[in-house]
Amino acid sequence: MKIAYIRTLMNKRRWYEDMILLDEQPKSIKKVIRYIKQDASKEQLKEIRKLLDYAIYKRLKVLDEGKEA
Repeated sequence: MKIAYIRTLMNKRRWYEDMILLDEQPKSIKKVIRYIKQDASKEQLKEIRKLLDYAIYKRLKVLDEGKEA
């Protein structure tokens, strides 16, 4: 019983920490995360991952080029 209670507390803490991090993000990011958690199918998740990975890659590339200039 004690182990289950500790796990519950740990899960609540993780959820709370995730919510704090999410609260600091723009509204559009919050909507995407909500969609991913609640509505997205497996195929949609794969497509979202590709889109996000590519967008992040391109942005980092632009930022890295700016440092070199």
